[in-house]
Amino acid sequence: MQLGGEHGGAGVGEGEAVRGAAAAAAGRAGVDADQAERLQFAGDGAGGGAGDVEGAGERGAGGARPVWIRRSAGPSRARPRSGRCGAGCSRRGSDSGLKVCAALPYSDFVPLLNKTEARLPSSTAPSGRSSSWSAARLALTAFFAVDGFLFASWVVRIPDVRAQVAASHSALGLALLCISAGAVATMALVGRLCLRFGSRRVTVAAVGVLSLAVALPAHTRSVLGLGAVLLLFGAGYGAANVAMNSAAVDLVAELRRPVMPSFHAGYSLGGLLGAAAGGLLAARIDAAWALALAAALGLTVTLTAGAALLRAPAARPRTADPAAEKARSGRSAGLLVVLLGLVALCTAYGEGALADWATLHLTDDVHASAAVAAAGYAAFAFAMTAGRLSGTWLSERLGQTRLMLFGGLAACAGMTTAALAPSVPAALAGFVLVGLGLANVFPLAIARAGAAGGPQGVATASTLGYAGMLIGPPVIGFLADALSLPAALLTVAATSALAGLLAVTVGRHRAA
Repeated sequence: MQLGGEHGGAGVGEGEAVRGAAAAAAGRAGVDADQAERLQFAGDGAGGGAGDVEGAGERGAGGARPVWIRRSAGPSRARPRSGRCGAGCSRRGSDSGLKVCAALPYSDFVPLLNKTEARLPSSTAPSGRSSSWSAARLALTAFFAVDGFLFASWVVRIPDVRAQVAASHSALGLALLCISAGAVATMALVGRLCLRFGSRRVTVAAVGVLSLAVALPAHTRSVLGLGAVLLLFGAGYGAANVAMNSAAVDLVAELRRPVMPSFHAGYSLGGLLGAAAGGLLAARIDAAWALALAAALGLTVTLTAGAALLRAPAARPRTADPAAEKARSGRSAGLLVVLLGLVALCTAYGEGALADWATLHLTDDVHASAAVAAAGYAAFAFAMTAGRLSGTWLSERLGQTRLMLFGGLAACAGMTTAALAPSVPAALAGFVLVGLGLANVFPLAIARAGAAGGPQGVATASTLGYAGMLIGPPVIGFLADALSLPAALLTVAATSALAGLLAVTVGRHRAA
């Protein structure tokens, strides 16, 4: 009898064949030594019975593929004591087990190989993970929402805190710059923390720090003290954003659906709720109590949602395909992350500019009343929230690259309309179109950066995006003085179109 399927090899005895092949099967099928001793060659197309197959040998050069079966304790109807194989071989069965014929075609063993795959334990079985991942998605959405809520709660109380510390406009500007400094400094570090401790743990810790820090500005009595606590607030805000997005990237991969926009929709909803609650409470309680209530809510969500997030199963190791490995390797991954960071920068540039200049454009250039002008940014924010809520549905139907391209072009058209609009309704319609267009570009850019570079990719893209939000308002201001505010706002249209075109470049680079 010849082992391994090669003709002309040295023959071995039946006992040696069984022992040697059993050892090989043990290594391939992952069974222990006792199980290996109970394995034998099967030469016919039929196995011992359903579920008897343990593993399969390798195909030999002669076309035979020995198949392993477990010996049953009782007689097996699939074990003929005599007869010839389909190739005309005269080898006969015996009580000790069936022998293999090297001339048997591979197709005879297909049913047995199918049983082999069914018999082996599966490490990727869901086993209730789907519901756990749904719970993790809900918990992570709660973290995004509370992040937006806390930031909005602080923003609506800036006038009260400014009066409390008696800060001039320039001094307040320097103090507010500490938020940006703390965020940027932390973003560069938190990617490494996510790699070491896990993005979920860092998310819980960062939102906890942010919740505590939001209550501190109302207790300061000097600009220097305000700057110090805002540095801590910015650090928590930056760390939370990178960690949450890193955790969201992992969850998107587990769910195998482009659900990243839904997380950012939670942030937008939280911001709207925070601004509304802050406005309602402004005339009823002072800043200290309002921010303390916001901090209490943040800590409550951190404890409850954090417990659910940490209980969820860890991300499974995924089998890497060559294309993904190529995209993640070295310079390729670095280039992708930088391009996606530029997409985030262009998008955040528009968001920051509209937050500060939309109302002024409506009052100064379109001659809207103060009440109507206040609705300008609100229309933009509501449209962005609606766009993100539908982002998963749109991504699944259009594809992420097309959605980013169409979004950038739509925002370009909307901003051009709003900047050059001769009437208030036209300007408001333009702001709505900008919100819908930009809604999903930033979340998808961050998601792709995380897929290409992991937590460090999220940190890099987030830092570039935050830089865009910082430079947007002052650039618009300088251009408005040099030219006009409508002309300056056209730069938002240009950067929006650039974001869409960069997304196409990223898509082609990934496909290459």
